[in-house]
Amino acid sequence: MRLLPCLLYALLIALAGALPARADMRELPVIIPGPEGLALRALLLLPEGEAPRPPAVLGLHGCAGLFRPDGQLFARYRDWGRRITALGHALLLPDSFGSRGLGGQCSERERAVRASVERRADAVAAARWLAQQSFAGGKPVVAIGWSNGASTLLWTALRPEPGLPVARFAAFYPGCAPLLRARLGPPAGPLLILIGEADDWTPAEPCRSLAELWPDAIVLRSYPGAVHGFDDPATPLRLRRGLAFTARGDATAHVGTDPEARADAIRLVPGFLGLGGD
Repeated sequence: MRLLPCLLYALLIALAGALPARADMRELPVIIPGPEGLALRALLLLPEGEAPRPPAVLGLHGCAGLFRPDGQLFARYRDWGRRITALGHALLLPDSFGSRGLGGQCSERERAVRASVERRADAVAAARWLAQQSFAGGKPVVAIGWSNGASTLLWTALRPEPGLPVARFAAFYPGCAPLLRARLGPPAGPLLILIGEADDWTPAEPCRSLAELWPDAIVLRSYPGAVHGFDDPATPLRLRRGLAFTARGDATAHVGTDPEARADAIRLVPGFLGLGGD
């Protein structure tokens, strides 16, 4: 009797993860002039066989970093990279931790690379570099971030640098509470926040309060029953341990794919960022 739920889960994952017809992409390592002389390493993902069209996309990784311990790009970023490049756009993924000789930071309470400071500076530098590339067409870029990278995105949007060349922002399950306490101004452009109502790592309620402060600029999309990392291609629900910051303060939080939330995000985000789609 347990086989049917497992098969149903696998089917939902497969349907939610169906890729556009063209899923190939080129991967080009690049070095970006970062803050304070940092050589900011990044991975530039490009459509296969054609020049990218604007807007170019900046992507900011979560607290686990950009790459797995075996050196492979985490599945979430590869999946979104294939989707974005399949729509004809470039995706730039700066590696904030690896560029500083650091691994994942999810278990580190005293972080040398903070979302509000170092990672925000990385995001600004990467956005400016990306906007200067010929395929950006002289237009502002758009940005997407996940978890710690989504928090970085909020700090970048709500405390913008003059002339920041980012037109729109999409943030997956950010930590919104510090932004509320900081009492910052409205975002530099339209901002979409996507979060699970059952997220016990970065809870939904502070993000709801943040969106209520700027209802004309922030769109909140919340998903009943979804937890942290709901857009991952195929992660069964599990309890993650040893985390530095969680809503309950017990160093644990649930993570896992939610097929319905993932499918909705796949439909919603490209259109919001102006990449095509619904």
